[in-house]
Amino acid sequence: MLNTQDILETVRMIREENLDIRTVTMGISLFDCISDDPSRLEAKIYDKITNSARNLVRVCEELEKTYGIPIVNKRISVTPISYVGSGLSESGFVRLAKVLDRAAKDLGVNFIGGYSAHVQKGAIKGASALIESIPEAMTETERVCSSINVATTKAGINMDAVKRMGEIIKDTAYMTRDRDSIGCAKLVVFANIPEDNPFMAGAVHGIGEPDTVINVGVSGPGVVAAAIKEVGQCDFSVLAETVKKIAFKITRVGQLIASEAASRLGVPYGIVDLSLAPTPAAGDSVAEILENMGLECAGTHGTTAALALLNDAVKKGGVMATNHVGGLSGAFIPVSEDRGMIAAAKSGALTIEKLEAMTAVCSVGLDMFAVPGDTSAATISGIIADEISIGVINNKTTAVRVIPVHGKTVGDFCEFGGLLGYAPIMKLHAESCEAFINRGGRIPAPIHSLKN
Repeated sequence: MLNTQDILETVRMIREENLDIRTVTMGISLFDCISDDPSRLEAKIYDKITNSARNLVRVCEELEKTYGIPIVNKRISVTPISYVGSGLSESGFVRLAKVLDRAAKDLGVNFIGGYSAHVQKGAIKGASALIESIPEAMTETERVCSSINVATTKAGINMDAVKRMGEIIKDTAYMTRDRDSIGCAKLVVFANIPEDNPFMAGAVHGIGEPDTVINVGVSGPGVVAAAIKEVGQCDFSVLAETVKKIAFKITRVGQLIASEAASRLGVPYGIVDLSLAPTPAAGDSVAEILENMGLECAGTHGTTAALALLNDAVKKGGVMATNHVGGLSGAFIPVSEDRGMIAAAKSGALTIEKLEAMTAVCSVGLDMFAVPGDTSAATISGIIADEISIGVINNKTTAVRVIPVHGKTVGDFCEFGGLLGYAPIMKLHAESCEAFINRGGRIPAPIHSLKN
């Protein structure tokens, strides 16, 4: 039986506390599109995507009207393109990126992910060509997102790929220099990439997924922040219980939308990603949650402990609300997409070192942070290596989405717009790590990976 109080509480969450469904993402397999003829490959991919997702936006809009729940983004993820276009040249991959972009625009979706490669132990020819094409592909497209998995706990870290990705990020920043290097905001480097993630830029449709599937990413930092503020000065057990209860309610909303969208589209329901995804809007901040726990500012001493409590309680509450949890599931800490994180970084309370420490207990990693445009490729590779190591050693997903903003330095701001937000340029260490990065080869898998 429906509880009137629960209905009214959900209405309040939507109207006053920024509760929304951050994304409904349709995953689409492109393996049946593979062809030796590049033109035929492009045509088959365009047709498969547009036919599979032709009703995605319409159904999401119907669900918004039916339930009064905002669905912020409608997205698509596809099979890692390095596999589908394994025989293509760099220019062939760029053309394929444009096909993906055209399909996304024609369908009216916000982003399409899967311009991706898995190179944790080495790169097939298709993966190498795709990686080399990334700067041009990110420059020439608007809605295409790219992700490269350079490490797993089982395989270790491909440091050759880490080095090359530092250089690719620099090239992408330069080629989109007229737009505050926004191309880098669509590019992420992963360890232990999940194959059912609905969030960009790391969404891919994994090789073990069905032909098509619906995955949903919930949000709700404002709802959690309000609940913590309301409970007041309580002990940590009560605090954790408060987060668990509200995470359950948020996830039930995601479960509803996921099952309804899948049913109306006639495709399987995959997972609900429990991640708290902030936006630059007031009252929609993970940093505000941490501050409501008792921190004067995100980034101060105690921040990592507060984030650990939050992340664990969100998962414990959310996992009881849905049968299928996946993706990343936890709390995101993207600097440019969180008003509280932006303020903390601007004041100097939130540094790159503190961010890195926080990633050991949060959902993903170093996300959407801007650094000086003259940062060397080796330094960027060093940042990637540090973060990826946290994921490999701790057997968790970690990632880096860094933007070296061409022509800007510490003290400046960059502007990306929309959900991508804006960010201060953060200070990095001046000392070089180039000799370390240039060693090449692979960092071996940790001893605890040997579980067979």
